[in-house]
Amino acid sequence: MKLLIAEDDLHIRQGLAALLESEGYQCIEAADGDQAWQLYQQHEPDLVLLDIMMPKQDGYAVCRRIRQRDEQLPVIFITAKSEEIDQVLGLELGADDYIKKPFGSREVVARIRAVTRRCLRSVAEPNVDDSFIMDDLVIRPSELRAIRDDQVIELSLRDLKILRLLFEQQGKVVDRDSLFNHCWGRDYFANSRTLDQHISKLRKVIELDAKAPKIISTVHGIGYRFDN
Repeated sequence: MKLLIAEDDLHIRQGLAALLESEGYQCIEAADGDQAWQLYQQHEPDLVLLDIMMPKQDGYAVCRRIRQRDEQLPVIFITAKSEEIDQVLGLELGADDYIKKPFGSREVVARIRAVTRRCLRSVAEPNVDDSFIMDDLVIRPSELRAIRDDQVIELSLRDLKILRLLFEQQGKVVDRDSLFNHCWGRDYFANSRTLDQHISKLRKVIELDAKAPKIISTVHGIGYRFDN
């Protein structure tokens, strides 16, 4: 999913991009309202994060223009303002949610995942179950979740890409280059620590025993495999 981040504060913008790219989003960055509108038209993102107080055009103006072209695109406002009138105005313009500064990474990820779920459900075919099973885990892509008994496990877009690829290639070794190209993108500079760290983190979430994994097995020197 492509995500447009419009924020004039360089540190906040780069921090959001790094955080959301680690979640599996492809991020496009804009430093002001004019650039945000230009990049929106050029890239047609799946979700937009809009700072309210930006140079050239504020977030409200950009949101109005977006809504004239697309009433369904998810838009989340980023704001340092907390007055109720600003929130009401933003919601009246069609914003899906608010993220208030200062914010923590967990809050940002949780809010964007919630909006992403709504987006994924809206494009899913009616009466089509896209879930799949890995060992005792039911993966539900349109919910960004996995289920084990009564336990609900939150997943990122990248987690889902990894699990789906391993599931589709079950019984076969998926080499490291294939994982990078499919789950990070061909333009991503492959770093073995990046892959290993992500797999290690994912195992801690989905495996009953991360030290004796049943879902993601390591094939030393080559890659990973899922055996059903």
